[in-house]
Amino acid sequence: MSASKVENVIIADAQFLVVETLKNLIQADGHFHLSGVAATKQELLKLLKSGTTDLLITDVENIDYASSDDFKRIMEEYPQIKILVLTNSISRMEFLSLSKAGIRNIIYKNVEKEELLSAIQATLKGKKFYSDEIMDLYLDVNESRYTVEENKSLTPSEIEIVRMIANGLTTKDIASRKNISHHTVSTHRKNIFRKLEVTSASELIICAIKAGWIDNIEYFI
Repeated sequence: MSASKVENVIIADAQFLVVETLKNLIQADGHFHLSGVAATKQELLKLLKSGTTDLLITDVENIDYASSDDFKRIMEEYPQIKILVLTNSISRMEFLSLSKAGIRNIIYKNVEKEELLSAIQATLKGKKFYSDEIMDLYLDVNESRYTVEENKSLTPSEIEIVRMIANGLTTKDIASRKNISHHTVSTHRKNIFRKLEVTSASELIICAIKAGWIDNIEYFI
């Protein structure tokens, strides 16, 4: 990283402790300038329009992205931006979706400071960087040549929300349990209904029973 160049960074994450940790790390390093923090996609897009951004550090679950295609659109509109994805967990399906969108830098939120800094530097240099566990997933995907039927399979997080809906939890309840915003849950709900082509909770539960996500003994429709 050039000592003379200051990299403009945006953090897009709704988890308070994660955001505060990243802010402290970035503000303490003279190579970086914190351009802003976003807790929603709308706030992120507003920040992106307000000035030049070199690096976007974001969580895919805590921001209300409609899909990984949102990243593709951001990179198309702002080609200078490098994106580092932080996550608490990731499935092979989610990994493939992000890879297809052009994301090549993904790490878990529990990484040590040194690994986080290495990931940031690699991302800014345009080099791939994955946490060790995610690298194993990357190798597994390449070896098996796993493919996903688009728009018909739910992510583990979406399946979890389906189960919560089936258990009678409201959007507010789900947001509280998953520690995400009400708007993020609403976005997940819309995506689930669209993918499964259902229009009501009853239809969703029937679909979930058929898919084996919930036990039909527990539900009487």
